[in-house]
Amino acid sequence: MVGLPARGKTYIAQKVCRYLQWLSVTTKVFNVGNYRRKLHGAHQAHTFFDPANKQAESKRRECAAEALKDMIRWFEEESGTVAIFDATNSTRERRSFILEQCAEHDIQVMFIESVCQDEALILQNIMEVKLSSPDYKDMDPEKAAEDFRARISHYEHQYEPITEKDVTYIKLINVGSQVHGESMFNLMGKIGGDSDLSPRGRQYAQVLPKVIQDHLGDQKLTVWTSTMKRTIQTAENLPYPKLQWKALDELDAGVCDGMTYEQIEAEYPEDYANRDDDKFNYRYRGGESYRDVVFRLEPVIMELERQQNILIVGHQAILRCIYGYFLNLPQDDLPYIKIPLHTVIQLTPKAYGCEEVRYKVEVDAVDTHRPKPLKPKQVPNSNPTMPNTTTTSVLSNAFASLNAPILKRKKLDV
Repeated sequence: MVGLPARGKTYIAQKVCRYLQWLSVTTKVFNVGNYRRKLHGAHQAHTFFDPANKQAESKRRECAAEALKDMIRWFEEESGTVAIFDATNSTRERRSFILEQCAEHDIQVMFIESVCQDEALILQNIMEVKLSSPDYKDMDPEKAAEDFRARISHYEHQYEPITEKDVTYIKLINVGSQVHGESMFNLMGKIGGDSDLSPRGRQYAQVLPKVIQDHLGDQKLTVWTSTMKRTIQTAENLPYPKLQWKALDELDAGVCDGMTYEQIEAEYPEDYANRDDDKFNYRYRGGESYRDVVFRLEPVIMELERQQNILIVGHQAILRCIYGYFLNLPQDDLPYIKIPLHTVIQLTPKAYGCEEVRYKVEVDAVDTHRPKPLKPKQVPNSNPTMPNTTTTSVLSNAFASLNAPILKRKKLDV
């Protein structure tokens, strides 16, 4: 990363890491600020970042070198694939140092320079991101903002934009929530299918517009649904433009579509056991795995990141994958994320994590959650010509995700 403070570098770094991890690319962020806080304490005055302060400059260079050393060790000893070196890297000298160190270990380097000249965005980033960072924890907001502006000024005096001819780089200039209603298949304990909403699911659909209004106010939204009836029915009372995505259809349960878990255990015991053993990778016979769904959702995620104020009405497995992406959850945990019916979940991504608030709607619904088994059953594959395939919970529920712009993004999950 390259850029002045308050230009969204850490936000971008975490977003890229989250996306690549979601796609099964081993990725890790090495934030030099974390090394500085660990070695020299979090609460450093702005003078610590003054280039004329030679003693502090030496300490900051030490932190960068330590982070770089750990990054190289991670590549060599832990088989890392993509590392994101998150720091200002604001001088040609510092970037040259990074290139030299990486070249010695055959590590390819690409710089991402975040450039922002929009004062409103910079101020917003100072107030919403930096003041919640560990550097300013428990500090008066006005004093924190004053100190951080002074820190930015120090960096501006020595900042050198990327103009080098021999480096690979990208320049970013001035640098997008979730709904879940009970269906008839929920009531019968069946997975998959294209069932209608239950009477309680329709009741939820009736009150959903007021829930959105109460918590989002008059924000203009666009609603995305799958092509299945239950998501369309859940969204039908929402007074916003709507778009249907085939990519948002529920996980395909293959030969198990429309069956209960008890029926699956009786008719396909090896599938049932192998699914519990590795739910993320195990694919239904003639259907999909959670891993398949993640790759199917890639264009949806890319479009979400480009759009703002998007309300997605989807399904249980789909919502788990989207929720897991924004919360940066491990793949093994993703199939077991608890997304209760008739609950609004508001997510607000930040540079240092993702804030979450849940609002329970007073409309009863069945509990469709199946926890991760402690000791999966081991059943041999009775058909050696049939490869093991992933069985996943394909529940007939509607869910929505709200995406807002970078540096000011709200995610709403209902």
